Amino acid sequence: MQTILLVDDEQRMLDLVELFLIPHGYKCIKVTSGSEAIKIIEREKVQLILLDVMMPEMDGWKVCEQIREFSNVPIIMLTARSDKDDLVRGLNIGADDYISKPFNEKELVARVNAVLRRFPEDEEEQNIIKFNSFYLDQETYSLHYLDLTVQLTLKEFNILKAMISRPTKTFTREELMSAAWEYETDTDIRTIDSHIRNLRDKLGKAGLPTNDFLKTVWGIGYKWS
Repeated sequence: MQTILLVDDEQRMLDLVELFLIPHGYKCIKVTSGSEAIKIIEREKVQLILLDVMMPEMDGWKVCEQIREFSNVPIIMLTARSDKDDLVRGLNIGADDYISKPFNEKELVARVNAVLRRFPEDEEEQNIIKFNSFYLDQETYSLHYLDLTVQLTLKEFNILKAMISRPTKTFTREELMSAAWEYETDTDIRTIDSHIRNLRDKLGKAGLPTNDFLKTVWGIGYKWS
């Protein structure tokens, strides 16, 4: 049985969400503050957090940021606001999905199921490389982001694997050539530019704002931001 941590300062909302989830085989832990949630995550294993944004003392944004300092447990943010800026903010600080209140049982359960499918409990065993809301599946050579899936070639996959594994690093073309080919090659180094263009095209067609993630660093190379 998978355990979901519910975090909301309204007991009524906690009870309602638990009522939605229990019939689908989930165990729920309910807390009414961000500080309680952080203590739970530090000492217990949970598979998912449903985290309310608008809470007193410590809001959901701050709770998410603090949890991301030591844990990659999937987080779905719950909020009464539907502002696109809130969605972007949540994803940028490491949330994995975002649900606007009010929501119904079917929507909630579908989102929970979708996130748990994307993040197996044992990431190393499942060959998963994760960075914030993105993950690479080394068995299927695919990139996953929220409910989007992008199929990659081996070289595209190797390039993204190198960049996502070290998201603060700027890679030179030479470094990306080594990552993509995995062996010595005399292929023209500008071939990397073609692979980057192809990656941007694939990600763009899938609905990802590639300029926000796959950045050109002029005079050096590329980075995943």
